[in-house]
Amino acid sequence: MTATHGACCAPTSGGSPTTDPASVAVPRGERSTRGQVAVAGGEFWMGDSHGDGYPADGEVPVHRVRVSPYRVDAKAVTNAEYAAFVAATGYVTEAERDGVSAVFHLAVDADPADVVGRAIGTPWWLVVQGADWRHPSGPRSDVEDLQDHPVVHVSWRDAQAYCRWAGKRLPTEAEWEHAARGGLERARYPWGDELTPRGRWRCNIWQGEFPQRNTLDDGYLTTAPVGAFAPNGYGLHNSVGNVWEWCEDAFGPTVYADRLASAGPEGVSADPVAATEEARGTSAPGTLRVMRGGSYLCHDSYCNRYRVAARSANTAESSAGNIGFRCANDAD
Repeated sequence: MTATHGACCAPTSGGSPTTDPASVAVPRGERSTRGQVAVAGGEFWMGDSHGDGYPADGEVPVHRVRVSPYRVDAKAVTNAEYAAFVAATGYVTEAERDGVSAVFHLAVDADPADVVGRAIGTPWWLVVQGADWRHPSGPRSDVEDLQDHPVVHVSWRDAQAYCRWAGKRLPTEAEWEHAARGGLERARYPWGDELTPRGRWRCNIWQGEFPQRNTLDDGYLTTAPVGAFAPNGYGLHNSVGNVWEWCEDAFGPTVYADRLASAGPEGVSADPVAATEEARGTSAPGTLRVMRGGSYLCHDSYCNRYRVAARSANTAESSAGNIGFRCANDAD
C-alpha cells in the first residue's frame, strides 16, 4: 500500500491486478429512487471561490456549470443496505479479495500480527489483514451496532456494483457538488461560510491535534450515523465530513481549466463528466477516480478538504476505513 494523490485522506491500495469484471457481472436491478431526493438542476458556480484549495487538486478555475434535473440519495449507503446487496448477490469486495485494507491507527481492533504495515508517508494509516466492510476496524470488529453508519472499505468498483444492483448510479462530480451546496452559491460549506455557526459542529471531522489526539467535540472518532447532523437545503445529510464519497468521474487536476476552455459561447458547461475510455462500471487498475466531501479525518492542519468545492482522488480499486458513497439517478 503506497501513498499517492490525497494519500493523507485515504491511502492507495495495491488493488486487484486486472480490470474487475464483478461490477458488471452483478445483475442490474430495476430503477429505484428509494431514499433519494429530487433536485431540480440548474446552473451554479463550480469550484473554490475562496482560495482555500490545494493547487494539485484542481479546484479552479471557478466556472459555470448547468446540470439537468436528477435524483440523489439523501444519505450515504449504510452497512445495512450494503449487507442486503451482498446477501442478494454474493458479491465479494476488493478489500475482502485482497485480504487487507487501511485502518486509521487509533481505530484498529485487531491482533498485532494482523497489522502488516503502514502506508508510506502517512504512518497514521495501518495496513490491516481482515479489515473490510464487515470488519471496519479490523477482524475483531463488526458492524452489528453500526447498521446506520456508512459502509466503508469499498472501492469505486465495489460502489459501482452496488449501484448496478440497486437500480441507481454514482453521481457525476458536478451533480455531487451541486447537491452538496444545497442551493448556496459559492459557499464554503453546505450551510454557509462559517465552520461552526453559533459554536455548533455541523459535520464529522477531526478536532484536536492530528493524528494523535481527537477531542471528539463533534461526538465521533470515526464514522457517524448517516443521518447525523442537520441536512442541507436540498435534504442531504453529511455531504461533507464523515466519509469520502466516490463520484463517477475520472480525476484530473486540469479538468476545470480544460472544461472552461471548451465551454460554448455562453461559458457554461452542460452536464459535464470526466470519463475514460472504459465502460461505466469498470476501471483499469491505477485509474484515478474522484472522491468528494472529506471524512472524519479531515483537519485544516493538513487536509482542508471538508469544503463543498474540495476534490480528491484514489485509484478505482482502493479502499480504506473512511471511503464510502451515495447514489444518484436520472430524473423521473
